[in-house]
Amino acid sequence: MEAADARYPSVDPAKGHYESFYLKAGDAASRTAVWLRYTVHKRPGQAPVGSLWATLFDDEGPHAAKVTEPPERLASGDGAGGRGGAPSATEGGAGRGSAPTWLHIGDARIGADGAHGEVPDLASWELRFDGGETAFPYLPRGWMYTAPLPRTKALSLLPAVHVHGTVTVRGRTVTLDGWPGMVGHNWGAEHAERWIWLHGTAFEQRPDAWLDVILGRIKVGGWTTPWIANGCLSLDGVRHRLGGIGRARRTRVEERPHRAELWLPGDDLTVRVEVSAPPRDVVGWLYSDPAGPQHHTAHCAIADLRVRVSRRDQPPLELTVAGGGTYELGMREHDHGVPIEPFSDP
Repeated sequence: MEAADARYPSVDPAKGHYESFYLKAGDAASRTAVWLRYTVHKRPGQAPVGSLWATLFDDEGPHAAKVTEPPERLASGDGAGGRGGAPSATEGGAGRGSAPTWLHIGDARIGADGAHGEVPDLASWELRFDGGETAFPYLPRGWMYTAPLPRTKALSLLPAVHVHGTVTVRGRTVTLDGWPGMVGHNWGAEHAERWIWLHGTAFEQRPDAWLDVILGRIKVGGWTTPWIANGCLSLDGVRHRLGGIGRARRTRVEERPHRAELWLPGDDLTVRVEVSAPPRDVVGWLYSDPAGPQHHTAHCAIADLRVRVSRRDQPPLELTVAGGGTYELGMREHDHGVPIEPFSDP
């Protein structure tokens, strides 16, 4: 199975599953960004359904839209309108060129070359991906992608990609002329008990550098693990892996819905991250586990990000970007103060 293959077609019909192909692209100078998700939600014993999610961040705050299609409108790979299998990501085109398609939801699609979609009366987008780098597996060992734990698996399919096209959400239209961003893929049987996603591009000091890290706390029986980070900082074309189970004791996290401070040890460096956003720039979404429990998710794709890098035998390096960071916090509590969008999941 290829990294970009949808996983839901191979899930036991009696079991639950969720899956997401997602993209983020932003223009830090104008504090504008888009965050789009193509998701699959399958309750145990039921057919999977697909949903399209769209959020536009600008100076008027987040603008959000979502639609869920019936099971017959979901298809993987180069299928259309059905529930076919998951062909290899190296196989043929999607009817829009030769690049492979990863997922269809109704008439919408996302694939290696771009994405298009529509939420009737609320949102539409037509996007093309340019460049990018080889995929980055957040989990450091291949066997972790087939092991029972962690229950969420994730890949950065297109790190440091550039995005072109237009996005309209609730009457607000933006043109993307090579905005830096990323495209990711995650899936699993249930969400982590608590999670964070951090992403940063367009740093003032090193425009080609990027940060992409996921952190999670997993519930095992009646015990919840400490924070475990997995990700990397790319500097001068070199990827420095951060986190891992063996570094959980040295990973420190102080998180709130609008800001966080993190200490992330790596293979050959350590980073301290400060991320923050005004409350008006944070969108709240409802995420459901396949078996039923729900999380609230606070997300900002125009956050301010400061990364302090400590390396042996080298002076400290500071990377900053205003309006170019992504910060997402998934949580159980409902008293966080972030308004939740009026869309169910699925």
